[in-house]
Amino acid sequence: MAARRTPSDPPAGSQSETHRAIETVFRIEQARLIAGLARWVRDVGRAEELAQDALVAALSEWPGSGVPQNPGAWLMAIAKRRAVDGFRHERMAERKHAEIGRDLESERDTSVEDIEAAMDDDLGDELLGLIFAACHPILSPEARAALTLRLIGGLTTDEIARAFLSSEATIAQRIVRAKKTLGESGLAFEVPRGPERERRLASVLEVVYLIFNEGYAATAGRDLTRPALCAEAQRLGRILAGLMADEPEVLGLLALMEIQASRLAARTAPDGSPVLLTEQNRALWDRLLIRRGLAALDRAGSLGGADGPYALQAALAACHARARTAVETDWRKIAGLYDRLRLVMPSPVVELNRAVAHSMAFGPETGLALLDEIERADSLRNYAPLPAARGDFLFRAGRLAEARSQFKRAADLTRNEGEKTFLLKRAASCVP
Repeated sequence: MAARRTPSDPPAGSQSETHRAIETVFRIEQARLIAGLARWVRDVGRAEELAQDALVAALSEWPGSGVPQNPGAWLMAIAKRRAVDGFRHERMAERKHAEIGRDLESERDTSVEDIEAAMDDDLGDELLGLIFAACHPILSPEARAALTLRLIGGLTTDEIARAFLSSEATIAQRIVRAKKTLGESGLAFEVPRGPERERRLASVLEVVYLIFNEGYAATAGRDLTRPALCAEAQRLGRILAGLMADEPEVLGLLALMEIQASRLAARTAPDGSPVLLTEQNRALWDRLLIRRGLAALDRAGSLGGADGPYALQAALAACHARARTAVETDWRKIAGLYDRLRLVMPSPVVELNRAVAHSMAFGPETGLALLDEIERADSLRNYAPLPAARGDFLFRAGRLAEARSQFKRAADLTRNEGEKTFLLKRAASCVP
């Protein structure tokens, strides 16, 4: 295929820079390339191999000919050609071993030609189909997250391992098993329809938010946040919103992530410990992300999705985003939103956050009473935020000795070093 040299091509002698530029282009095109191939070969592993073959071809040809005007189409054409060659080779092998006694000239097998013609059709929502496949409920949440970051995010195995504080070998095995499971399932790499689409969409959104949350509040390690993971989840959310512009919960999730991500620069103190929402420097909040989030939230509401779980959580985040100072926060409205959220998304964590909101709106004793109900259910026994919340309520109620004990208990439970430092500081501050 002919290629044109673009003005941005590096000098001919700068081979390493040229290769880096090609790899950057490939990373941009990779997800859609794999998606289109997986839809037809129905094998994620094979689709990745074909995409890599196309990259090798680009690294060989582009330094001399220049980056094509449409690099994605060039890469897809090469990968399709390799796929069809593979189909032809497999078909020839089958013919040789089948010992079929018939005249091949009179009954010519056109299956390869049919596949080749189909691959030239408009692929439509191929990327969305790959996202739904990578997030299929037959995979564990951990496998879905790793496979999504690999296929859609384009992250390397090492990058995913570092993001989730795991070993590269563990992540590699998880991805290999996930691809094998999908391959053996006979799954079609396309967007499901009807009730199945609705059921699978929940899994897709769950995975994207899982990735975001691990970046926003790391479960373990020295860093409180991992902004790169948040950014990747936001990118996935924007892709989904672009492909499913009329799905209110997709917009609700995007709004939630954009607004929460706007606070990242203000969430961490110089020593790595967290800064409470009420004490954050709001001048550090990213107003562009807030505007994007509010726009997505308004769109979700206009589509009738104001009471969806993600839209309600985005509405909660919006209450903080709209308050110019912590004092102006409408805690009564937030408490009311949590009352609605617990009906559509019942969970112990929602109940805990609801208790925090009610304590801010109606006083610490109200919050303590709600925490007593949660603890009787015994579902958050080893969850550090529970004693941390109780410590805060007790501190505000003037019960300092009890508060110090709860903060120490929370510090013992957390696996995040920054959070542990913060909780021990709060315990030390509980003096008469």
